[in-house]
Amino acid sequence: MRAYRVESTEAKPALQDIPVSEPGLGQVRLRIEACGLNFADLLMMKGTYQETPPAPFTLGMEVAGEIDAVGPGVEGFARGDRVAVYGGQGGLAEYGVFDAKRAVKLPEGTDPVAAAGFQIAYGTSHLALDHRARLQPGETLLVLGAAGGVGLTAVEIGRLMGARVIACARGADKLETARAAGADHLIDAETQDIREEVKALGGADVVYDPVGGEQFTAAFRACRPEARILTIGFASGEVPQIKANHLLVKNLTVMGLYWGGYLGFRPEVLTGSLDRLLGWLAEGRIKPHVSHVLSLDEVDEGLELLRSRRSTGKVVIRIGG
Repeated sequence: MRAYRVESTEAKPALQDIPVSEPGLGQVRLRIEACGLNFADLLMMKGTYQETPPAPFTLGMEVAGEIDAVGPGVEGFARGDRVAVYGGQGGLAEYGVFDAKRAVKLPEGTDPVAAAGFQIAYGTSHLALDHRARLQPGETLLVLGAAGGVGLTAVEIGRLMGARVIACARGADKLETARAAGADHLIDAETQDIREEVKALGGADVVYDPVGGEQFTAAFRACRPEARILTIGFASGEVPQIKANHLLVKNLTVMGLYWGGYLGFRPEVLTGSLDRLLGWLAEGRIKPHVSHVLSLDEVDEGLELLRSRRSTGKVVIRIGG
């Protein structure tokens, strides 16, 4: 089979012909139909991602495909089942072997390109807002970086969960994207004071923050008592420092969310969340934005779209199906 392989973090990855592996205990083998590209793939190529496997390995974190072989000890899956899997690696290939506990069955008729391209971004936002923050209907959700990859999904999911959504992004074009995703109120981070604007709207019950830096500080100061602040990432490059006495005075909670980490200690939470999201996808309640669909021969071009930040949505590699 063909696979896009990293032989060394010092060498450029390339397509290679390698043997097809057999599934082991608790594993399934997929005939892969599509694989979503992620910025983390670029970090893995250089060996700087926190979960970079030892070389050689096949890139590709999130896939959709059809099970064509089942290993011993697997229950609930059979040959012919179509599934989505967050494998962390191994997706940019014609076949892949993955732990069955990471697989979620696809509803009938699900587009494999959409299923491969939505797991990390939508999964992060749903797990953060539902499992961690326990967002309730009628609460006010402030989303920082609201036009980014995960921020936009937080706007969409927050609205689906019945929250009033305040979207914060830079510039009119990005704010329009957030408005189209369901935001009720818009704040331009370039020209408006985030703290004052949010306070004027009554304050935030939940803050979704993939940005960090000064925006975290402004949002922190605009929280209502008992608000929950989700730290998702630090796109600003600045990790904020939190004064514990300020948490005490306003009864605030700051919580982190590393989506993939749940596979290590509570995989059923992650797969349960994906199952819910796949149902919403099948019902048309969420609509992943895939801007580029490329072939396995075009992985280099796809990764360059991410590196140069020229993609306006998800980049997905269609492999089979």
